[in-house]
Amino acid sequence: MTKDKPAKPDEDRRTYGMVSIAVPSDRVTRPVFGKHGFAGGALVVDWPAIVGSAVASHTLPQRIRFPPKERAEGTLVVKVDSGAFAVEMQHLEPLILERINGYFGWKAVARLKLQQGPLPQPTAQAKARTATPAKPGGGGLSQSLAARLAEVEDPELRDALARLGAMLSKS
Repeated sequence: MTKDKPAKPDEDRRTYGMVSIAVPSDRVTRPVFGKHGFAGGALVVDWPAIVGSAVASHTLPQRIRFPPKERAEGTLVVKVDSGAFAVEMQHLEPLILERINGYFGWKAVARLKLQQGPLPQPTAQAKARTATPAKPGGGGLSQSLAARLAEVEDPELRDALARLGAMLSKS
């Protein structure tokens, strides 16, 4: 006669070693984003990748409203920072809907509802991430790092590596 161990619920399961931050953060964000129709908040997080940085800089998804007892052909409410860009969004609506539904893999959104209003200001951390890093050879970067960065041809990659090197040298 063997005694079976009771199965632990997923929330109590412990993991050892390195785990992606998405696993524990999903438990926290799912209830908050779920109230607005976003499953796990992935649409909000990936919004710039879905619609492009030009559109994402003027818009922010607010919520998805689905018909009763359905999880398809919903209405995505998007906040737009200006009336002029709202007109642009109306022209881009078919393309944006195609990209959103391609992201989900099914026809999750059938139409956009635009709300005009101010977008939240970026936090200090987001501004620090997008700030221009110190140029190689100047302020804060070691000579060896500056020499290695000079060999990198891609300017975006070089800037990202310079930011990383500056952060690592501070810690």
